[in-house]
Amino acid sequence: MSTELSGNAKRKMKSAARFYAVQALYQMEVSGQTTDSIISEFLDHRFGAIYEDMEFVEGDVDLFRELVENAVNHQAKIDQLTDRALVAKWPIARIDPTLRGLFRAAGAEFVASDTPPKVVIKEFVDIAAAFFPEGKESRFVNAVLDHVAREAKPDQF
Repeated sequence: MSTELSGNAKRKMKSAARFYAVQALYQMEVSGQTTDSIISEFLDHRFGAIYEDMEFVEGDVDLFRELVENAVNHQAKIDQLTDRALVAKWPIARIDPTLRGLFRAAGAEFVASDTPPKVVIKEFVDIAAAFFPEGKESRFVNAVLDHVAREAKPDQF
């Protein structure tokens, strides 16, 4: 019997890894945790964990680790790309910390992976909608990430 995952299961795990990466980057910013400690915490207590009536989805561990590490290692470049996509009065430092984590996770995928930009944009727009279901943030995220992707990967547009 094969334990190979279906394409749909792999996509769900990648989506979960992206979602967890945004949460981890947010948590790192507000708590001051290190990259290693946040990765360990999420792998030990989020990926596939069950608490009372809530079950956390399994995520793609390699993608999660890659996004968090690359977001930290390339933060200056990612923030510069994001700043250029924002209006002058709203630099990334003034953006909601959840959105900052989202932009950094998406930026990490733009600068350090082969994932097509349109896939990255769609995934992170969906995450924005999950975090801000009543707001306009998903449209804002779409516009910013489109700008960042065109600058980070101009050959793919």
